[in-house]
Amino acid sequence: MTSIQFHPDRPALVSRLRAAGCVFAEDEAELLIAAADSAERLTDLVDQRVTGLPLEHLLGWAEFCGLRVGVDPGVFVPRTRTALLVSAAAAVTRPGAAVLDLCCGSGAAALVLAGRLAPRWLAAADLDPAAVACARRNLAHLSVPVYQGDLFESVPVRWRGELDLVVANAPYVPTDAVALMPPEARLHEAPVALDGGSDGLAVLRRVAEAAADWLAPGGHLAVEVSVDQVGALCATLTGLGLVPAVVHDDDLDATAVTARRPG
Repeated sequence: MTSIQFHPDRPALVSRLRAAGCVFAEDEAELLIAAADSAERLTDLVDQRVTGLPLEHLLGWAEFCGLRVGVDPGVFVPRTRTALLVSAAAAVTRPGAAVLDLCCGSGAAALVLAGRLAPRWLAAADLDPAAVACARRNLAHLSVPVYQGDLFESVPVRWRGELDLVVANAPYVPTDAVALMPPEARLHEAPVALDGGSDGLAVLRRVAEAAADWLAPGGHLAVEVSVDQVGALCATLTGLGLVPAVVHDDDLDATAVTARRPG
């Protein structure tokens, strides 16, 4: 069957996207054209994009650490800056480790760590049912289980005290700041993936408290935070008997904290 060719007006498309606030309008235009099989479909995609729907939700995928990760509507879109979190986590963890991707969203971190660490056991968990369904599809070919529950509550108890790495891209935006986020996030991603409580650290404190019990001696917790939150989080980690270290990348505008359980 011969496909029908259509010839989009690229300059007009770029101008419309740019007017709607799309910073990378040229790149987005090419991605939307590639995703459309007709002029009508392209018009529909562009109409949705200029209303603020995330590009990744329209395409059905996001690029993360060189991989194409499936992203369903409503699911947290993996950010480019989170590449630092994944790299920092891999740097402190030996191959063949037991790894848990907590607050996993689409499962992007687990997908990358599977290739970098070849873990002997890898699992993911999230509270949001839509995220769990998305992560299960992304990780199905690796036979990685994805548990639904609040933090560690659904993780098999036999792994308590046995995990070599817990990586958690937990929400860390202060509640009052969520309203200031770009509409792509605050209107189209699950609030549970964004809102970190009054100071942004409510969920991360709970992650740290539980991780101190779930990590094996010598194991590490790895999380993402803002620069302004580093001091308070490191104080919490130290108080729990963990040994924190901070990694920052100016180019990515990203900050990650790893914390080792002594042993």
